[in-house]
Amino acid sequence: AVVVVHPGLRKEEIAELFAKKLQWDEQKKKEFVRLSPDGSLGKAEGYFYPDTYYIARGSSTPELVHDTVVDRFENKVLDRYATSTAHIVNVELALKIASIIQREAAGKHDMSIISGVIWNRIFKDMTLDMDATLQYAKGNEKIGWWPRVVSKDKYIDSPYNTYQNGGLPPTPISNPSIAAVNAALNPKKTDALFYLHDRRRRIHTAKTYKQHVANINRYY
Repeated sequence: AVVVVHPGLRKEEIAELFAKKLQWDEQKKKEFVRLSPDGSLGKAEGYFYPDTYYIARGSSTPELVHDTVVDRFENKVLDRYATSTAHIVNVELALKIASIIQREAAGKHDMSIISGVIWNRIFKDMTLDMDATLQYAKGNEKIGWWPRVVSKDKYIDSPYNTYQNGGLPPTPISNPSIAAVNAALNPKKTDALFYLHDRRRRIHTAKTYKQHVANINRYY
């Protein structure tokens, strides 16, 4: 079976893709979600490499599929992750930022800009205020894994709410592409602290909240 895992999916969505192609029942799907790369539940997200997988139906237990996906991550990401880089930014931190970039960006072209804004906010001890983290906090099978964010979501009681909690979320929020990981490690030098996408998905940055509000009024 051929299974295509696109960047930016949650682990539950990846489980769903494999379950459909490999005819897993609900129990096997849940088993895949429960498994984590190193046996710790804290690292469930972020380590599932987006790629095309060819899985023989005979070797399609959740555990074997899980190991295949995580091995691909180790080959494609960890092996390229220079030890010099690891001293500056550890993998977990890079993946958290990359996972947000993956969900927030309109494409590869604005990933490094968003990375620059995220790093700027981290260095200034500002809350990140990222809508993608709210989506992760409120998403579920019933309403969808990436539901639309509304104003009241900023008060969701969750460690993934980056409007209420300082710093990065406890784990990555999606499974990012190599491009997003590279962007996390190579932010564009900018003095911007805010950004938005207009209706045509073009990014507009701002240095101050006042400028950001002007952008909101202009593009929405």
